[in-house]
Amino acid sequence: MKYVVFLFLFALINHTALNASDNLPTSARSMALSNASVSLADLWSIQNNQAGLAWIKTPLTGISYENKFMMKELSTKTGSFIYPLKRNTIGASLSSFGYNVYNENNIKLAAAKAFGNNLSFGIGLNYFQTTIFEYGIKKLFIAEAGLQAKPFQHLTIGAHLFNLTRTKLADYNNERVPTTMRLGASYLFSEKAMLVIETEKSTEKKPLLKTGIEYRPIPTLYIRCGISTNPSLNSFGIGLNIKQIKIDIATNYHYLLGLSTQVGMIYEFKRTENKEK
Repeated sequence: MKYVVFLFLFALINHTALNASDNLPTSARSMALSNASVSLADLWSIQNNQAGLAWIKTPLTGISYENKFMMKELSTKTGSFIYPLKRNTIGASLSSFGYNVYNENNIKLAAAKAFGNNLSFGIGLNYFQTTIFEYGIKKLFIAEAGLQAKPFQHLTIGAHLFNLTRTKLADYNNERVPTTMRLGASYLFSEKAMLVIETEKSTEKKPLLKTGIEYRPIPTLYIRCGISTNPSLNSFGIGLNIKQIKIDIATNYHYLLGLSTQVGMIYEFKRTENKEK
């Protein structure tokens, strides 16, 4: 019983730092790069910056599992699917955080559009349901939006704003879901090496800086590492491309709370030609 109470209090105390509604980036690739993902374009852009979906030309689906500080009670499970249309890309995802005493579920719908070859815009709408044992259920709607621009060859700049709606969390003290702004860039030095850097500011936290490197020594293998500030985190991970399947594994280390791990898998459907160039 004491163990359950401890976990419950721990989850509440760290609510804004750990839960789904704080818009923490998703995917093992992102974790390995210290969560610097606002300028990336992959399946998990549906969580990290919807504008990145506009550059994807094939349907993708995937799952992700994160184990925060090696405690299953603080785990997050996510499943996503995206589909490119002629001029837009649409997608949906479902994520679940917590355990039977305290948990959060999020359903997200997203859409993105490319304007030529150098600019894209994306939006997302979240439906959050938070359940606290014996205290009830809280339901919230939260909107988000992002941009990506490619001003030069190999350079991508991304920006994302979470909680455009300034959604109220509780009437007491006018408590609201944190609004988070992220700005970053990625530079592809070659087919084998990419550098990402990002800064993030939340209404509930001090600014933080994140940077990471992705290296591809052979076509089927990615090696990734990163560091971030506030709190100080060191990250590492690998990625494997096996035909239409991508598998990513990552870990990061918090100097006080220890290790977190994440694993994910993406399946790429047969290529289609319905996306305009």
